[in-house]
Amino acid sequence: MKVLFAVSECAPFAKSGGLADVAGALPKELRRLGIDARVMLPKYETIAPEWKKKMKKVAELIVPVGWRRQYCGVEELRHDGVIYYFIDNEYYFKRPQLYGHYDDGERFAYFCRAVLEVLPEIQFQPDVIHCHDWHTGMVPFLLREQYRHELFYVDMRTVFTIHNLQFQGLFPRGILEDLLNLDGRYFTVDHLEFYGCVSFMKGALVASDLITTVSPTYKEEIQTAYYGERLDGLLRARRDDLLGILNGIDDEFYNPEADPFLTATYSVHTRERKQLNKRALQRQFGLPEWDDVPLIAMVTRMTAQKGLDLVTCVFHEMMSEDMQLVVLGTGDWRFEQFFSQMAAAYPGKVGVYIGFHEPLAHQIYAGADLFLIPSLFEPCGLSQMIALRYGTIPIVRETGGLNDTVQSYNEITKEGNGFSFTNFNAHDMLYTIRRALSFYRQPSVWEQLTERAMRGDYSWRRSANQYKQAYEQLIKKEEHTLVHG
Repeated sequence: MKVLFAVSECAPFAKSGGLADVAGALPKELRRLGIDARVMLPKYETIAPEWKKKMKKVAELIVPVGWRRQYCGVEELRHDGVIYYFIDNEYYFKRPQLYGHYDDGERFAYFCRAVLEVLPEIQFQPDVIHCHDWHTGMVPFLLREQYRHELFYVDMRTVFTIHNLQFQGLFPRGILEDLLNLDGRYFTVDHLEFYGCVSFMKGALVASDLITTVSPTYKEEIQTAYYGERLDGLLRARRDDLLGILNGIDDEFYNPEADPFLTATYSVHTRERKQLNKRALQRQFGLPEWDDVPLIAMVTRMTAQKGLDLVTCVFHEMMSEDMQLVVLGTGDWRFEQFFSQMAAAYPGKVGVYIGFHEPLAHQIYAGADLFLIPSLFEPCGLSQMIALRYGTIPIVRETGGLNDTVQSYNEITKEGNGFSFTNFNAHDMLYTIRRALSFYRQPSVWEQLTERAMRGDYSWRRSANQYKQAYEQLIKKEEHTLVHG
C-alpha cells in the first residue's frame, strides 16, 4: 500500500504546531507496518540549510494557478526511512514565516494543485492521499472534480484529518476562477460556499472519502453547535465517514531515559532522579530549590483557546497556595504581558519565559511535578502525553484529546493518571488544582500516580494501526464498488 501525506508543515523541517509533529512521526510508524508512506510539503525559506543540502531535484514542471503558469521544482530527501518531497517555488515559499501572508489563499491553492500535478512526474501513484487541515483541503476537491477522470488518478482515495476546525481557510468568492479554475457552479452550499466565502476546509469535508479527527472525543464535539464552528451540520451529515483516532507522540524524541536536554535522565525505575531536574529548573528560573514545594508548569501557546483566561481570573488565589509556577510560551500580547507582570509581582514563586525554546520545554516536562492545561477546546493535545511520559501529572479540562488521555484520580478505586474538571470555569479549575496539591502531599499516592503515568503507552503504534485499518477499508470499499457497481 502506498500513502502520500500532503501537509503544510512537518517536523523536523518546518514547524509551527502539533500538525508538524504528526506529519513527522506517523509516516515513520506506518512504514514499520509495511506501508510505503511518503510526505509532500512546501520548501520553505525557514528550512535549515543542513536539510536543504541533502535535497536532490527529481522533477520540474509548470503548475496552473487560474490563468497563471507557475514554476514547480520537486526536491527529494530521505530521512529516518521516509521519503520527503519538497515543492519548490520561491515566489510563494521564500518568506520569513510559514503562514499569515496576504496571499495565503494563492499560496496554498498553488500547493494543492502542485500535489496532484507532481505525482505523474515523480512516478509515484499513491493508493491514498492523506491531507491535513485547510492548507491541503482543496486536494480532495480538485481530485474529485478535475482529475478523477484521468487513468492515473482514477483509483486514488482521499483521507482528510481535522487538526483544528477553527482554522478553515476562508477566501473571497473570486478565487474560484482566479486561483482554482472552478466556475460559479461550485459556489453553492453543496460545494465550496460558506457564508459568502470560499472555504478550503469545506472543500475537503465535502469531497474526501474519509474524514478523521485527532481524538475520539473531538470527533463527537465537532458535531455539536458549540464546537462545530458552523460546520457541525455538514459533519453530522457525514458522520458515517467520520473517524476519531487519537494522536501519539514520538516516544524516541520524548524519552526521559535518553533525553539530551535533561540535567539527569531517569526511568520509571529511577524516578527519584526526576528531583535533580526539578532543582535545575528552579535554579534556572531563580526559584528557591525546595523539594517539598509542588512545581506546576505550563508550556503553551498564549491564546484564549488554551484556557488562559481561567488562569488570569484566579491567579492571585493560586499564588496563595504553597506552590511554584513556571510558564513557557508566546502568543497574544495581553497574556504575555500578564505573565511577565506576575513573574515580577511574585518573585520566588513564578518563573516565565516568553517565546519557545525546545530544550527548555523538555527541562520543564521533566522538572515539574504538575502540568496545567485548562483548554477551552483541545482537538488532541500532545503536552499532556509528553508530561505523562516524563512522570509529570496533568491537570486538564475534560475536552477533546485531554478527555481521552487523562483519567481523573479516584481516591476510592485508586484509578486514574491525573486530575480533571468538566466546566470551563476558573473556580472549578482552582478546586482541581487544590485537589491535586493535596495528593502531592501524600507520598504513597503520588508514587502510584507517577509510576502509572510513566508506564503508559503514548506512542504512535496503536494509532498507526488504526490508520492502516482505515486505509485498507477505504481501498477495499472502493474495490467492492468497482466490482459491484
